[in-house]
Amino acid sequence: MALDRRAELGEFLRSRRARLKPEELGLPDYGGRRRVPGLRREELARLAGVSVDHYVRLEQGRTLHFSEAVLDAVARALRLDDVERGHLYRLARPYTEPAGAPAPEPQGVRPGLRRLLDSTADVPVYVVGRYTNVLAWNDLAAALITDFGALAPAERNFARMVFLDEGMRSLYADWRGKAADIVGYLRLDVGRHPGDPAAAALVEELSAASPEFREIWAEHGLKEKTHGRYVYRHPVVGTLDLGFETLRLPDDPDQALIAHTVEEGSPSHAALRLLAATHQSVSVR
Repeated sequence: MALDRRAELGEFLRSRRARLKPEELGLPDYGGRRRVPGLRREELARLAGVSVDHYVRLEQGRTLHFSEAVLDAVARALRLDDVERGHLYRLARPYTEPAGAPAPEPQGVRPGLRRLLDSTADVPVYVVGRYTNVLAWNDLAAALITDFGALAPAERNFARMVFLDEGMRSLYADWRGKAADIVGYLRLDVGRHPGDPAAAALVEELSAASPEFREIWAEHGLKEKTHGRYVYRHPVVGTLDLGFETLRLPDDPDQALIAHTVEEGSPSHAALRLLAATHQSVSVR
């Protein structure tokens, strides 16, 4: 069963209304206690320059045929960033995939990309596909994060590992931040493939198994991971402060290559070299 796009749209808009404060937007404060935080629907509609009924129909998902002008106005009023705006458009516009279309084929990594991973032995590199599935990796990535090759293919999924594997909680210095990033990344993917039942199944599985996942998923955070950093607490070499760069494949945007970087001469560089020295071969499945 696919996720309910209309429900997702309403929850997303309500979450974005809740984070806005009327006084910050120049709206009068008539006193009294609000039943819910943030802007009321009528206040948001006024800021967007649309009728209250029009906005209510959007938030309730009564139809998915709103004009670009209306969506732009609502996005501006909600102060959405580019990633959030794109997500709103995907949820609020008609989905073009025909009903009954087959589920996407299992993803594979082309030989040239595997050879690229083979040739990159001094930094951790891996490829992530739909719904945070790990498709390929070099040996240093396995040494840093987990032995992907020892896992069943269905378990090579970052969302499952981060929320269901206790070892991941001790690996990341800021586990909560990593978990929020994973959920935000997953939600973007779900928005790109709203008709894929595999997405709904993963969200349902994690919601049932992890209270933390349910809590973070309900926040409707979004994360397009282009670059950043994570601090690892590795059981063998200690603390590693590593940057990362994410490259989407031009001919397959559902696959992303993530490469860690480290400042030369830093303690983390020395720790990474020590880790690499004990794992010289490349293992990609």
